[in-house]
Amino acid sequence: METVAEKVMIDTIFGRADANVRSICVHPQKSAQGSGLDCADCEVKGLSVCSSLEPEEFDAMEKMGRTIPVSAKATLFEQGRNADFVYNLTSGSLRLSKLLPDGRRQVVGFAMPGDFLGLGMEPAHGFTADALTPAKICQFPRNGFSDLIDTKPRMLRRLLEMAGHELTLAQDQMMVLGRRTAEEKIAAFLIGTRNRYARVHGNSVHVPLPMTRLDIGDYLGLTVETVSRMMTRMARERTIVIVPDGVRLLDVARLEHLAEV
Repeated sequence: METVAEKVMIDTIFGRADANVRSICVHPQKSAQGSGLDCADCEVKGLSVCSSLEPEEFDAMEKMGRTIPVSAKATLFEQGRNADFVYNLTSGSLRLSKLLPDGRRQVVGFAMPGDFLGLGMEPAHGFTADALTPAKICQFPRNGFSDLIDTKPRMLRRLLEMAGHELTLAQDQMMVLGRRTAEEKIAAFLIGTRNRYARVHGNSVHVPLPMTRLDIGDYLGLTVETVSRMMTRMARERTIVIVPDGVRLLDVARLEHLAEV
């Protein structure tokens, strides 16, 4: 039988929704002034679904999509609402969260540049996406994007690769939620976040954390007090240094060991 954590992660991958979110939603397609795509200047096209296209094939993407700015704390889309668009995050970060039937919130992930939202291709969103920082999104009509995939086998394969990667991350997250100590969870989160930033910005000991301690706790299955206590202890032990926008990793080897336990 699936645990609550397993159901949350599996529902997220395949886009299933079972509740509505009561929050103020900024619908970018209605309220924001989007602009046409300029794929030539995109910093993350080599990371996302677009990496499967040949240079001459970007014209179809540019004609179909547009760039949408999303302000910090705005909601890109809500759980349970119609999914009329798919999105590629090109800058900034998003919090992906799901309300459980009993009203509790589960943060199911954090989207970063290069991530594609809408892999499930379901008619309703399975989670809510809120901007943690100012962000830019490439927005595509779902039907048009689906038609484009039908003519681009390499893009379909790339989407399947990304879906497989998301499923692996979900399985890893289930292990984190169910089998690790609080310290191991924090270490795994910091190392995983560092590795994701490295895809775009290169390796660095500086790890930005635009999410709150409460967000981290809701993602890792910990209370906000436990998250703060563990990070304070890591700082006291000189494993990390807490800086205004995140942390600096001082003892990467120790964190990697804890993350792999």
